[in-house]
Amino acid sequence: MNGEPSLDAVRACLRDGVPAGGGDDDSIRRQWWAALATLQDDLLQDVANDGGLWLASPLPALYEPLVLQRLQGWVWTPERVGGLLTPQAALLPGTPDTGATEGGRFRRLPLRPADGTDPLLVVITPGVQVGLCLAGSAGERQLVVRFDPVVLTQALALLNERLELSDPGEASRFRQRMQALGPLHSDPALGVRFWPRLADRLAAIAPSVTLQPVLQAHQPASPEQRGDELGLLEALTHEVRTPLATIRTLIRSLLRRTDLSLVVRERLEQIDSECSEQIDRFGLIFLAAELQRQPAETEEIKERSAQLARTDLSALILQLSELWQRQLERRGLRLQVVISPDLPSVLSDPARLETTLGGLIDRFSRGLPSGSRVRLSLRPAGSRLKLQLNSSASSSEPDKGQQRAVGPVLSWNPATGSLQLSRQATQRLFRRLGGRLTDRGDQGLTVFFPVC
Repeated sequence: MNGEPSLDAVRACLRDGVPAGGGDDDSIRRQWWAALATLQDDLLQDVANDGGLWLASPLPALYEPLVLQRLQGWVWTPERVGGLLTPQAALLPGTPDTGATEGGRFRRLPLRPADGTDPLLVVITPGVQVGLCLAGSAGERQLVVRFDPVVLTQALALLNERLELSDPGEASRFRQRMQALGPLHSDPALGVRFWPRLADRLAAIAPSVTLQPVLQAHQPASPEQRGDELGLLEALTHEVRTPLATIRTLIRSLLRRTDLSLVVRERLEQIDSECSEQIDRFGLIFLAAELQRQPAETEEIKERSAQLARTDLSALILQLSELWQRQLERRGLRLQVVISPDLPSVLSDPARLETTLGGLIDRFSRGLPSGSRVRLSLRPAGSRLKLQLNSSASSSEPDKGQQRAVGPVLSWNPATGSLQLSRQATQRLFRRLGGRLTDRGDQGLTVFFPVC
């Protein structure tokens, strides 16, 4: 429709007053992904308590389930995506089998030729208001991030006008959601928090990716080399997770169609499960790499100050067991869960525990032959709860001595081709969750959690 403000006009609004950039597209895209991670991991941690809304183009930019669950979104997408994202499509973030509630809906809107295809994202919550975009011609590319209320008010006015002219119903919903947020508090310290964290993420990424010869056992890596390895690992895990999250978003939107054949639906559900499993797996690798960067003394301080909370471990395991069973069945394995009755709650980090437990089961089961049974038990052990994993095929497991270190975080078994977190990295993850992991080889894995 003629007269509609283009999304490029919104980018120009955000870019107004910002000095011209001088980056290339590859470096600016790297900055964009780092900015998205910083926004979701560092600024929007409390969004579940506040709610909010987001507007994006040309594809959904947000991907963290805990953020998406409480945010209403509008996404301008190319026409060729219309078969996947209908205007009424709902994004169901998280994994449905883990008890995530339906939320985080977005409405699909058509992208016009004049809109441009550079990424654009505006997020509004009671405590955080921010606009991000990529802009500039070749050789003058730049990441623009704006927190100032005046600029964001102008950008929102343009977006509201665009909605009003193209879809008055969506414009009305947008204004209602804005009003429901109540007073907005613009924290002048947001930029002070955001830019250093973004710089930290970018600094952790190796400036150039070069193939280095494998260090021999008698040539230990220097701290600088280990830092480069961790930076590269963090960059690679993030680059893997982000497109997988976008693929999962599109798959889940497609699954809401009613005209899919049974075979197509089953295949899409398998893809969805694989994406979710690998997103969680690479998320753990990323976290393990971050922990490995911290000196032991710093890590101990953070462990003591970690936000541990009362967690019903029994209920969490029962809730996740069906998902784990399906994941194991894809490798021909079975899961048996044995939980003692009336167990007390434990102290842990509930936000990380779900994914880490799934990673532990994946790590334990990777080398098991098809037909094996994985037994998970939870029972009291004095002032702690004892979670134990063992297998009906323990004596047939591949020789753990074949595991070879791949840097400080990963290990690789050449006999099976299995790449997984090292024992040390897994132990660090559980220490951050309040647990203590013991790997007893053929006797299985054991984790102790302190009871409340």
